[in-house]
Amino acid sequence: MASTNSWTHEIESPVAAPRLFRAAVMDWHTLAPKIASHIVASAHPVDGDGSVGSVRQFNFTSAMPFSHMKERLVFLDVDKCECKSTLVEGGGIGKAIETATSHIKVEPAANGGSVVKVESTYKLLPGVEVKDEITKAKESLTGIFKTAEAYLIANPDAYN
Repeated sequence: MASTNSWTHEIESPVAAPRLFRAAVMDWHTLAPKIASHIVASAHPVDGDGSVGSVRQFNFTSAMPFSHMKERLVFLDVDKCECKSTLVEGGGIGKAIETATSHIKVEPAANGGSVVKVESTYKLLPGVEVKDEITKAKESLTGIFKTAEAYLIANPDAYN
């Protein structure tokens, strides 16, 4: 029987928490194809208006090991820059992963920037072992937030 596992990751940024949360989390489906087109070919809402229960899909280039993923927003507190989403399709679901949930919180830092805190919980399918996937997932997350950070620094009026 497969067990539930989790990992955590922190990313520091000089960008204020609300701006980074809006760009890299809430609006990533709009921003990613523009500023990370080498990874995200396209993205769009599938169902909902961005509130809890909404589903969005990301379609990836060959840079990713899977062609797409759909995620459902299961918790959202915009004021606290916090959300939780569940993978519902693609991204390894049904092939290696039975379930996967990500909890993201972007907290203000003393220097005016922020700290992104991510906890990912997943249940592997029976017989599947984790090798370097966690390291790759952490690198991918860091890439997302650092790409959004660079965009926000270069565009100081964006997402204010």
